[in-house]
Amino acid sequence: MTQQGRILEINPNEKQFLAWKALNDPLIKEIHYGGAAGGGKSWLGCESRIARAYAYPGYKSFIGRNELSRLMATVYVTFNKVCAFHKIHEDDWNFNGKYNYIEFKNGSRIDFIDLAMKPSDPLFERLGSLEYTDGWIEEAGEVPFMAVDILQSRIGRHLNEEYNITPDTLYTYNPNKGWVKRVYKQYAEGTLPADTVFIHAFYTDNPYTAKIYGAQLDRIKDKAMRARLKLGSFDYDDDPTQMIDSDAIIDLFTNAVDKSEDKSMTVDVARHGVDKSVKYLWKGNRLYGVRIYAKQDTAVTSVKVAETARDEKIPRSRIVVDEDGIGGAVVDQNRGVVGFIGNSTAMDNPATGEKENYGNLRSQCYYGMAEDINNHKFAIDIEQGQFKSEVEGITYEVWKEMLIEELEALKSKNVDKDVPLRVIGKDEIKEIIGRSPDFMDTFMMKKRLDYKVRINMGAVKVTHQKFVGFNRIG
Repeated sequence: MTQQGRILEINPNEKQFLAWKALNDPLIKEIHYGGAAGGGKSWLGCESRIARAYAYPGYKSFIGRNELSRLMATVYVTFNKVCAFHKIHEDDWNFNGKYNYIEFKNGSRIDFIDLAMKPSDPLFERLGSLEYTDGWIEEAGEVPFMAVDILQSRIGRHLNEEYNITPDTLYTYNPNKGWVKRVYKQYAEGTLPADTVFIHAFYTDNPYTAKIYGAQLDRIKDKAMRARLKLGSFDYDDDPTQMIDSDAIIDLFTNAVDKSEDKSMTVDVARHGVDKSVKYLWKGNRLYGVRIYAKQDTAVTSVKVAETARDEKIPRSRIVVDEDGIGGAVVDQNRGVVGFIGNSTAMDNPATGEKENYGNLRSQCYYGMAEDINNHKFAIDIEQGQFKSEVEGITYEVWKEMLIEELEALKSKNVDKDVPLRVIGKDEIKEIIGRSPDFMDTFMMKKRLDYKVRINMGAVKVTHQKFVGFNRIG
């Protein structure tokens, strides 16, 4: 028996009630429902999608998560439970397993979307042509902010005017150190935007499952994990291997460092399979300019490095170029710049001349960068007109969030072993954030200029007592 046009009888707990109020407030665009496990997040998400599907025939929403398989194993299971609870007949909707969407008989549809960063689609172009009434992102802290940003632009495009529906997005998540932590911080400080609501949920808010969840969560032995999932704390103990304090990363954008006109440039060259090259412009330790280029030939990159050096009056000895992979061609074509080879031997201490205990140059510069950020010695203050991106979708705000995410993912390696200090590799960082940390790498290379450029005298050729040339090493 069809049940089109039916009105669901909702019996929310106290926190879910606040979320329902926000979902029905035409001034609210973002509803963040975050906190402990067992707070009724998934039930709220499913129930709100189903209610709107019945209320607005032809309505179209999405449910997204970082992995489609986990979305099906969690949300789809809850979706079926919600339907059973409301006695929604099994013939009233159908799940299309080939294209992963639920369609109701009144034409309403809910898409299940995989929001993981994919090497074949690093800019989430697969999301660019979608049109939705609204949306819900489950475990939003695991989802790359670029995907979140793009999906925000895809809602409000389907029957919103006809039904007078606010294009809102529901975000549900457990505490996380990623971009959602900044939303919580705004909530705690009372600085949330007027169109955004944060609801801090706890397992004790759900009278139906509080006792069961409480017993289960008590079994978690890891202190930080218990604080996250049982107490709903966003201030759970940091990973001891995380190298940069989260607050110090946010402070980068408001720090005041000593003014300097000592200009320099760092360049990360697009490698095979990477779609962009990145240039940072510096005055002392203040990042004042950013250039992001779509994937291009090294000859083009070389010309642009030379042009920027000329326009910004940056000496070549103050330019660091990633020499790994195809970046060596850019170094060769811009004689005098400093090549950066991450796996080369660490440099000597510039003050004492003594060897430093780092596994390689990359680790040495990352440790130095992390220490300086934690001590508020770096600042990001992009001057007007100095942020330029040729890569579609990477605006200043997107770049900022991606850089923050990359810096928070930086971890030390083998901290419990008596070996030279190292940071985790690019592949390990990519597993955490779903992409290569190109923006952070370009930042890190600034530390290379703290070490003297060594000259390979063995490569010097002397003819009639004149130097013909020399090679820079390191």
